[in-house]
Amino acid sequence: MRSIFAIVALATALLSATSASAERRMFIIANNASGYGVDRCLASGATCGAAIATAYCQSREFAQATSYRKVDKDDITGAVPTSTGAGACLGSTCDEYVAIECSR
Repeated sequence: MRSIFAIVALATALLSATSASAERRMFIIANNASGYGVDRCLASGATCGAAIATAYCQSREFAQATSYRKVDKDDITGAVPTSTGAGACLGSTCDEYVAIECSR
């Protein structure tokens, strides 16, 4: 009888661990230079960006950041306007983006 309860408890633990690790989301944010060096930490993937990326994830109700890195605007299909007008990219103003992957 105890072995049945142990098997059920183990199966429940495995299922809950699997569903928790599967919930991830990637956020693409503009990498605007603020003068504090935050942009360089995130874009370079340096360890100084870990706390920043985790704080960003936690502000969106995720537990932690699993990765953060620089992405090119060409990698973001249709998300960055390239023509002139409101919100358009001019020169190098849209060249820097950071991807932060969060998990629950």
